[in-house]
Amino acid sequence: MSLEAFLVLLSVAALEALLSGDNALVLAVMVKPLPPHLRRRALFYGILGAYLLRGLALLFAIYLIQLWWVEVLGGLYLLYLMVRHFQDAAEAKPLPEATARTFWRVVLLINLVDLAFAVDSILAVVAFSKDLLLVFLGVALGILFIRLLASSVVLLMERFPGLEKVAYALVGWAGVKLFLEGEATLAHLLHRPELALVLPKALFWTGTLLILLLGSLLAFRRHA
Repeated sequence: MSLEAFLVLLSVAALEALLSGDNALVLAVMVKPLPPHLRRRALFYGILGAYLLRGLALLFAIYLIQLWWVEVLGGLYLLYLMVRHFQDAAEAKPLPEATARTFWRVVLLINLVDLAFAVDSILAVVAFSKDLLLVFLGVALGILFIRLLASSVVLLMERFPGLEKVAYALVGWAGVKLFLEGEATLAHLLHRPELALVLPKALFWTGTLLILLLGSLLAFRRHA
């Protein structure tokens, strides 16, 4: 592998990890209700599904922009996760016991959310490089990094329970981003760009940092 190809590989992996960084929080939140041994299995099946979905997304990147409804549904689902969590926390509802049916439902939802994040990031990654083999390898490294990060986030939430609220707030914020991007894509497909609701990237990352920093500070202070 040439130096140029190696740099492209690292750049694509870093780009995928950055664009899907919120994906790690979503995965951590989704697998946390499962027992520890089922979490690892769910993330493993999630990796397999992510590789398959991202590979298909790369092959059909031209048509990927038409899947605006996946982003809209994915965003609404993430917002639902956040609202349900805070409602259950307010009512002090216990977590339901995990079953085999619950496990496969979580695996299915992980892959559906992965598809929504694929729509969000693959087009940018493909625009970065036209070498599909290098792009796929870079995406594969980025997905692996995200899965490892998700496992660490779960352990961190167990050690500092207050961080769970921060994670769900970030999941809801990611849901807003996905929903608005899907709506903007639909507006452009209908040739009505004036109807597009745009969330500037600077505003999204500023909001993400504020939720993360302020929420984590409060969580650590309460734990102390």
